[in-house]
Amino acid sequence: MMSTNRVARRAVLVGASALAVSLGLAATVHAETIDDAPASGVLQVWIGGAEGEKLPSFLADFEKANPELKVEITQIPSDQFDAKLLTAIAAGTVPDLVRLYSQSQASLMATGAFAPVPEGLVKAEDFFPGAYATSVKGGVAYGVPMDAYATMFQYRKDLADKAGLAAPKTWDEMKAFAKAMQGQGATWGLGMDIGYDIYNAQGLNEYVHQNGGGFLSADGTQWTINSDANVAALDYWGSFFKEGLASPDGPKFLDTVPWFTSNEIAGKDIGPWFEQWLVDANGRDWVNANLATAIMPAGPAGSVSALGSGSLAVLKDGKNQTAAWKLVRYLSQPETQVGWYKYFGSLPAVKAAWDDPAIAGNGLLNAQREALQTAVDVPQVSTWNQVGTYLGQQMELVARGQATAKQVLDDVQAFAEGAGVGN
Repeated sequence: MMSTNRVARRAVLVGASALAVSLGLAATVHAETIDDAPASGVLQVWIGGAEGEKLPSFLADFEKANPELKVEITQIPSDQFDAKLLTAIAAGTVPDLVRLYSQSQASLMATGAFAPVPEGLVKAEDFFPGAYATSVKGGVAYGVPMDAYATMFQYRKDLADKAGLAAPKTWDEMKAFAKAMQGQGATWGLGMDIGYDIYNAQGLNEYVHQNGGGFLSADGTQWTINSDANVAALDYWGSFFKEGLASPDGPKFLDTVPWFTSNEIAGKDIGPWFEQWLVDANGRDWVNANLATAIMPAGPAGSVSALGSGSLAVLKDGKNQTAAWKLVRYLSQPETQVGWYKYFGSLPAVKAAWDDPAIAGNGLLNAQREALQTAVDVPQVSTWNQVGTYLGQQMELVARGQATAKQVLDDVQAFAEGAGVGN
């Protein structure tokens, strides 16, 4: 489910960012507390993609506990969601509650249209830190994570076993692992993300943090894209293409399953949905015999994964904020998060939910839980969609040997300085 949203949302990020900046205002409303009385009235919820189809039936218990409340859920195609929400904000015709995606969340929050999370509604420490941090601006939270996932290194266990290899734990071991897997019949040791778009930039962000770098200064006011640590990280990424360990032409995101199944690639940095994709294509027995997962190999600064998450946010001009926050509180309970995982497949953002046997009993998710502890999201500034898209495009030059990492990042740094940080 998460992957479908990822593909659909590629088309709207840049345009939504530009409109959000034009609407931008700083939110200064003080967050009030929410009581425990049943919710009432009409609650309008906007949600994108397949979640919007499943959420109405999932909320049957919540509606039963709140008989005076009518929940109206509007499902919006993922590739239209941001634009429709920005239009509604500009027109003053907003819903009460929305589900935001971390990739474009900063652009939307730059509008100042969202209410701060009420005091005591949830505890920040109950969530994976990276997921909760995406909604915090100036020390104030404007959203609550609904789900979270981190990329993992997923590889052909059968080929690794034949080569006598364990999962690679360091950058150097990753190189050796990829070469050895080619020796076992894989065409390419690794499959890299070759969409050359904003998701390439998201992937580079994890390599950058593994190397102790970052795209923004510590105070979030300046771009640091061409720092020495970042150049070294992009150079490492590009070396897999240069050394013939990865193809600059494939697999495309939706081709990953057939490439992985047919030995075209032996490993991939990808999210937790990949397991189910393989089950759907090849069956559970094939997956049990051939798939293994591990946290991302550590660079000099440790193992870091790319974070994906979605947050629930309440519009400050919505007509039923109280009911909206009560639904957010309900969806943030560990048992509700487990239920949503069983019902829809989204992984919980609440740490305690991972102790449930439904999740803890899946050995392939052990690496996912560990990865979420240190996973990082893309820079939460309103111009990231512009900068990240340009960075992803320019990364193709490195993959094809047409420019050095330094040349590319110097160019992107200049572009980013022109765009600014936006908020």
